[in-house]
Amino acid sequence: MHDSELLADRFEEHRGRLRAVAYRMLGSLSEAEDAVQETWLKLGRTDPDEIRNLGGWLTTVTGRVCLDMLRSRAARREDPLEPSGTFVPDPVVSTPDRIDPEQEVLLADSVGLALLVVLETLEPAERLAFVLHDMFAVPFDDIAPVVGRNPAATRQLASRARRRVKGAAPEPERDVIRQREVLDAFLAASRGGDFEALVAVLDPDVVLRADAGALVGGVTVSKLVRGAEAVARQALAFRRFAASSRLVRVNGEAGVVAIVDGRPQSVMGVTVADGRIVAMYILADPERLARLDLGGAKPGE
Repeated sequence: MHDSELLADRFEEHRGRLRAVAYRMLGSLSEAEDAVQETWLKLGRTDPDEIRNLGGWLTTVTGRVCLDMLRSRAARREDPLEPSGTFVPDPVVSTPDRIDPEQEVLLADSVGLALLVVLETLEPAERLAFVLHDMFAVPFDDIAPVVGRNPAATRQLASRARRRVKGAAPEPERDVIRQREVLDAFLAASRGGDFEALVAVLDPDVVLRADAGALVGGVTVSKLVRGAEAVARQALAFRRFAASSRLVRVNGEAGVVAIVDGRPQSVMGVTVADGRIVAMYILADPERLARLDLGGAKPGE
């Protein structure tokens, strides 16, 4: 086997970890794949003999690529037509009873949509320091050159990010069966048009994020809705989607895919705490939905 083939095989051994790093950094499955591919290209332009720890080198290079991508896309997000706080990261969708091995690697450490949404609020350097150190145990000495700071300052970046993450939301319910029970109650109330039952299953301070992407002429119907009654009214307005919903797992947690007339209309994940829904994340962007693997939630099933 040629040296190039050996290097390719060694890279493939690390691909799952690199995708996991990039997904947490970018919240986008397609961009994560682009970042991993760019890391492979950078490896091809580097003398392997100069790399003492290939896994560590690949992880930090992937982090640097993602940092550059975050910084470059920040300007694109500054769109006055898009309501602030409506971005929903790409969900990882699977069947209710099974997550395939690649998804297990991607979603290790319970990376739910709630966490990814919080990560979106961090500055790029904070996000990098937190993701690489707290999630992948990369030493601050290795992260510091990537963010252009000394190790002590890099430690402070991760500490600030950690406080933001811990203070962002109540501790979620981890039992998927219990999550499904609460989600089932919500769907039943929505299908039945029962406003009071909807309010009862929602936390008083529930937050709904609906990301519909950009429509014709740049106009978007993305929205951020707060409060149980306001979210319940939204659920009643879109009750036809509840009737066509199929239970799935969204980032390992309870969720649904709505399929109307044979086409996916949305993916919704929820965060459940203390027996109520505290957050809802709906991706209804047609372009992004078309790129997702919907985990077996296909028309006619």
